[in-house]
Amino acid sequence: MAGRRAALKAIDWVAFAERVPPNQRTMFNNLKTRSDAIAAKLASLPEKPVTIDWSYYRSAVAKAGMVDEFEKKFSALSIPEPADTQTSLINGQEAEANTSAAAYIEASKARIAQYEKKLDKFKNMIPFDQMTIDDLNDTFPETKLDKEKHPYWPHKPIADL
Repeated sequence: MAGRRAALKAIDWVAFAERVPPNQRTMFNNLKTRSDAIAAKLASLPEKPVTIDWSYYRSAVAKAGMVDEFEKKFSALSIPEPADTQTSLINGQEAEANTSAAAYIEASKARIAQYEKKLDKFKNMIPFDQMTIDDLNDTFPETKLDKEKHPYWPHKPIADL
């Protein structure tokens, strides 16, 4: 039992609560309440189960050999603990999530740098009401007219009339 208690990971409920969205707060509170109840029940159990007083039962049971048979069967009884197959999968998922989160953070930092450059461009440009067409085309090259594609802009060619 002590081995199992030591193997359990402690949950940082404060850090967990920070990541819970407001619409799932009641589910989080229910989970924490249930977890605390189970932890309290587990902590209240003794480290080792109470030993059976076989001599008392030998004196109390009338049929001879019955208690000896039960004692022999009880001592031979071994309850196997299930093998832990999920911890390695969970640790793998956690490592994968950490790598994807790190990649997302790096990509976000790159996007932030791009957006800051655009923001600097907007902060340092001439106000729109003071711009000329040439200033507009220099600041925003995508607004420059393509004379080859639209040679008659803003007028329609005579053939189209």
